[in-house]
Amino acid sequence: MEYAFHVFNKLAADGANMATEKLLRAVAEKKSLKRGRAGTNTNSELFRTPPVIVCIGSDLAIGDSLGPVTGSMLKYKTQGLGAFIYGTLSSPVTAKEIRYVRSFLKETHKDSLVIAVDAAVGVEGDVGLIKISDTPLLPGAGANKKLGAIGDISVMGIVAERSIANYGLFNTTRLNLVYTMSEIVSDALSSLLWERCSAKNAQTLQNA
Repeated sequence: MEYAFHVFNKLAADGANMATEKLLRAVAEKKSLKRGRAGTNTNSELFRTPPVIVCIGSDLAIGDSLGPVTGSMLKYKTQGLGAFIYGTLSSPVTAKEIRYVRSFLKETHKDSLVIAVDAAVGVEGDVGLIKISDTPLLPGAGANKKLGAIGDISVMGIVAERSIANYGLFNTTRLNLVYTMSEIVSDALSSLLWERCSAKNAQTLQNA
C-alpha cells in the first residue's frame, strides 16, 4: 500500500501523518499474526515500544540530504520525548552504513517498528512527491546500488528525475525542495510520535 502527497499540498503533513499511522497499524497487526497473537490490540503493539526513525543520506550533496535534514528537524521537534532518531546533519547515516545499522537495530530495537526516510529519484511527474509505503526502503537504489532493505515503513521524497547517471540527484536539486519536503516529513512524524506518547500516557492512567 502506498500514499503520495505533493510538496505544495497544504495538507501534506496531515496526510502523511495519517498515512504513516495507518500503515504502522497494519504492519503491527501483521507482526502480531506472525507471532501467533491474533486478536491482540493493535494499539498495545504500537504502545509497547515507540517507532524508531532512520533518516538516510549525506549532507555532502543537496539531493541526498533529505534524510539528515529531516533527522535534524525531528530531533528539534521531539525534544524531551526520548524518541529514537538516527541520521542527522551532525551524524548522518549514509547508504554505505545500512548493513551495520540493520544489525544495530536488530540488537537494540528488536521489538520496534522502523520508519526509514530517504531521498529518491523518479519520473518527471513524480518530482515533488512524498511517498509513504508499507514496504522496506532500498537505500542507494536511485544510484543503482544494491545495499539491502531497511525499515517496516518507507518515506521517500522524490527530489529529482531519474537519469542514467542520476546526476540530477546529487548536483542539480534545489535546496528549497529538499528543505520543504523535510519540513513536511518532520512535521508528520513528530506529530505522530507526540500523539503516540500522549495516547500511551492516557492508556497507562486508564489501566492504573
